[in-house]
Amino acid sequence: MAVIKPSVPKGTRDFSPLEMGRRNFIFDTIKSVFRKYGYQQIETPSMENLSTLTGKYGDEGDKLMFKILNSGDFWAEAEKRNTEQSSKALTSVISEKALRYDLTVPFARYVVQHQNEITFPFKRFQVQPVWRADRPQKGRYREFFQCDADVVGSDSLLNEAEFVMIYDEALTNLGLKDFTVKINNRKILSGIAEIIDKADNIIDLTVAIDKLDKIGLEGVTKELLERGFTEADIERIKPIILLQGNNEEKLQQLRNVLSTSTTGLKGCDEIEQVFNYLNLCKLQTAHCELDITLARGLNYYTGAIFEVKTNEAQMGSIGGGGRYDDLTGMFGLKGLTGAGISFGADRIYDVMEELKLFPEDAGQVSQVLICCFDKDGEIYALPLLQQLRASNISAELYPAGAKIKKQLDYANSKQIPNVILIGSEEIQTGMLTVKNMQTGTQEKLMSDDIIQKLS
Repeated sequence: MAVIKPSVPKGTRDFSPLEMGRRNFIFDTIKSVFRKYGYQQIETPSMENLSTLTGKYGDEGDKLMFKILNSGDFWAEAEKRNTEQSSKALTSVISEKALRYDLTVPFARYVVQHQNEITFPFKRFQVQPVWRADRPQKGRYREFFQCDADVVGSDSLLNEAEFVMIYDEALTNLGLKDFTVKINNRKILSGIAEIIDKADNIIDLTVAIDKLDKIGLEGVTKELLERGFTEADIERIKPIILLQGNNEEKLQQLRNVLSTSTTGLKGCDEIEQVFNYLNLCKLQTAHCELDITLARGLNYYTGAIFEVKTNEAQMGSIGGGGRYDDLTGMFGLKGLTGAGISFGADRIYDVMEELKLFPEDAGQVSQVLICCFDKDGEIYALPLLQQLRASNISAELYPAGAKIKKQLDYANSKQIPNVILIGSEEIQTGMLTVKNMQTGTQEKLMSDDIIQKLS
């Protein structure tokens, strides 16, 4: 039998104990902020019915979903029921499920399915992996974790302001010192489409201008022309796309251009209200910026749109979200407004690693290792080991028989900061040798004093 070279699929990764310690540091920091703001944790299955996910992310999103083949002889069933041989036509016959593409649509499904058990407004957070059949590159993976917070059943713009505060607090707590929370409103984008009589082309417009920072004005112009917009349309909206000034100045310019669009003006009012709330709550670190080119191409955003970018490292967005008033309506529950944000945990990890922001003990497992010279030391050490753990001190006992050098090398490789050495002298006197592995200093202490010191 041929030897198979071990590998993982492109765009996926293994995580070492050190990496898991650091990832948990990120997750725990974000979760603690979510809880502080009144959000409760739920989980949903890794797979959803394909019908639940299809059509919620636009054509591009539908293409990037990982579909799951039906069990059994699916091909025979496909040939029996389907005469077309296109992959799209076959999908519904051979696949009824898909890996979740994000956490928001499964959350909307959860809300509708459990609506009689939920107290509204319902504030939930969720930290789970999602899957996208994207081309892997720096900061972009096919399997990655999202950390989402959503609130449904409240149309108050205070929720949007709190999302900015959550980003500010969580990313500040993680050590980031320079990041921008960009905010826009889908109603403003609808207003722009409205004033050039292209209301039906709102998705084409938003998908194109969302790429401004990647392909520039020339690239956006070319794409809009290909999608049926005229030179006159582009000339009219160009000043809006290239808005300059602070947030107040941008809003005033938008009000002037959108004066004939009720929808567009409502979007301006909503943005202004969010800024008014934030003026009452001083942000620690974040810059909050109105960015009219922010037009995330997802079909379900209807109001505010968020995106977070770090200014300290070359990286795409490390967070985003928005308001999606109509999402639960797709599952039969009308009139329930919702809004949410997501943290890109994997990208945040890469940024923190590049900037060396992880605490030294983020990946540390044990605080102390007990090293014994022989079997008698091992027997003596076991009650001490239990005492340490009972005092919430993470501790290990290296099995007797190995040379002390090997035991100390083990402590160094795991970055265990303290070692307790137990030989015949320590057993007789009760004074145990405690070695600090970082400084190399040693001292003799009674077991109770060791526990007090490490606590």
